[in-house]
Amino acid sequence: MRVEIRTTPFDPWQELAAHQQQMDDMQGKHGAATVFVGTMRDFNAGEKVQGMFLEHYPGMTERHLETICKEAMQRWDLLDALIIHRAGAMQPGDPIVLVASWAAHRGPAFAASRYLIEELKSRAPFWKKERLAQESRWVTHNTPANSPTSLNK
Repeated sequence: MRVEIRTTPFDPWQELAAHQQQMDDMQGKHGAATVFVGTMRDFNAGEKVQGMFLEHYPGMTERHLETICKEAMQRWDLLDALIIHRAGAMQPGDPIVLVASWAAHRGPAFAASRYLIEELKSRAPFWKKERLAQESRWVTHNTPANSPTSLNK
């Protein structure tokens, strides 16, 4: 299990490959790996977003993410879990979060990855400030995972 918060850009696919190379003791044991990569959109709440600053509470945020990972590891038969999350200034298209889970079978891997991202979005102490053309604003809520918008697009 690994949790990391970064203030610099990262390539989620390189991070995933590097993490899997370090999983020597699990070669041949996992039959499923699920991956979620979240990127910054250039729109929110009907307006164009030019950039974002993501704040977090160092130490506390990592502990929240570690707790969420431990919960997933206990709830499902996972072999490993990974969360890398950005903080600081970002531009549209930048990767914000990488969530991955490994299990012997796809069911636990899918369920755990879904749990990890949903719990991260609702429990981890992050605060988003979006930069619009004429102003900046704090984001007060996340898009629900099962909203009609998220299911139809």
